[in-house]
Amino acid sequence: MTLIAKQAYFKMERVVSSLQQEDIKQERMLYLYTNKVVTQRREFPIDNVLDFSYRPVSNQGGILYLHSLQGVYTYTVDSSPEEFIQIFQEYFK
Repeated sequence: MTLIAKQAYFKMERVVSSLQQEDIKQERMLYLYTNKVVTQRREFPIDNVLDFSYRPVSNQGGILYLHSLQGVYTYTVDSSPEEFIQIFQEYFK
């Protein structure tokens, strides 16, 4: 198991108290290994990963899509993951 590439993404968590509402940005990493893709909460065997795609959202980064046999998973990114996608395609396509 060798690390090939990694991509930063984030999740927003909304915390509500009796007096206020606060959005907390949680920074996370997506790791591409020779045999799997790992996120903070999921692990995908590389044979189950079909592709990655990216859709920019205005000037605020965009959405990275992980296409797998289990479905499509979305990850919000601050910057373009094109290098990460290119590395995946070079190794596994």
